[in-house]
Formats: sequence, structure tokens, C-alpha cells
Amino acid sequence: MTFTGNPGNEVEHALRQVAPQDYEAYERLLECLARGHVWMLLWQGEPGSPDAQYGNMEVHGSRYAPAFTSEGQLHESRWDRGWEVHAVREIAATLYPDQWGLWLNPHMQGGGVGVPYLDLRRIVGGLDKLMPGPVRVGEPALDDSAFWAVLTAELGASGVVRAAHRAYVEPALGAPRIVIGTRLADNDPATVDRMKQAMARAAGMLQGIDISSVALDDPYDPVAKWMREQTRSFL
Repeated sequence: MTFTGNPGNEVEHALRQVAPQDYEAYERLLECLARGHVWMLLWQGEPGSPDAQYGNMEVHGSRYAPAFTSEGQLHESRWDRGWEVHAVREIAATLYPDQWGLWLNPHMQGGGVGVPYLDLRRIVGGLDKLMPGPVRVGEPALDDSAFWAVLTAELGASGVVRAAHRAYVEPALGAPRIVIGTRLADNDPATVDRMKQAMARAAGMLQGIDISSVALDDPYDPVAKWMREQTRSFL
């Protein structure tokens, strides 16, 4: 892959390292993007105008907005229409709710690198808070009736959990974990905190197994989607 970007640009440096199935290199790219900026292509309209529209492309059925990683890449591509510079966190927050990803340097030999909308969501929500994909999801293999009984009792006693589903998840990076999908009485921070405290009390029984939670009705989370479709509440 030929690449002639600015050697001082950390996004471009990370982009050089990305290779198929190298999830660690891709994660480093996401970390750099979370701190960086991109040059967004405008298909029509002037920068900052109400009618300005980003470019768009489709790859394997998924939608992406093309962008460059530096002004140098912009000029190298010979793009002859308008463009805007945005912090990646800012543009990611605009794109991911409509399930648009970001495609970096589509003019590069090899076609550039795509960042799917779920990874833009991770950039916005926190790379350390949302699991890296792709993920493998299945039924929990933990045969510990005492733990499940305590967890069920704690969640029930919290008074805020209306439903609780479970899954065993193997992320692309990091240790496998048990994920509990919860539907709460409301979205008040105090309600969420009560649920997390209940889970933490039960998790004290586990040894060497991570446990985390996800909002069961999260429209973007693939684990929540799997639980909604494949499991029933154990509460």
C-alpha cells in the first residue's frame, strides 16, 4: 500500500500499520482518530452553508462518508469540490446515529480504510467503555447457580430493573466476559447507579470472569440486539 502522508500526523502513521485481522493496529488507529481531525469531502454546497452535503459511498452494503486525513492527502487526491475540517469526535457524533461510517483516504492505493459506524460510536462513547468488535456472542457457559441466584436477587431488590438478559461475549480484543442486558424503570443516573451497585455486589462472587452491562434497548449495540432476539429475561 503506497502512502505519502505527513509523517508527523499520528492518524496517518497509525493508518500505515493497519492490516486485515490486525485488531490491535486498528484499535491504535481509533485511538488516534479520537484525538484527531479529518478533511470531509463536500459533494455539494459551500463549507458551512445549510445546503452543504458530505460525499457518500457504499461498501459491501454499508454507507460511508469519505474523508482525508490531512490537507496533503486532500491535494494528492485532486478533489475539486468543497471540504470542511472537523474533529473526528464531532463528525462521528453526526454520522453514527444514521449508521454512516467514515472512509479514510479513498484515493489511496488499495482503496483506503473504512471505519464502520459502530466504531465511530465507540469513539464518541469512549473506546475504553464500549467493546471492540467484531464480537462473538453466545449463551453464558458459567454453571454457577449460586451466582445467578444472587444476581437475580440483587437486581430484583434494586427496584429499578424491569428485565435482565444475559450473554457470553468474546470481543476482538480483551478478555471474554458476561454481559447483562438490562431494561430499567427510567434513564435517571441514580437509577443506572442502583443497577450497577446491585451488579457489583453479585460480581464479587466471581473469580477471574469479567462482567459488564448494556442497555437492553440500545438500538446500536450488537450484543443487546442478540439478547433481544435470542434470549428471555432471567429476572
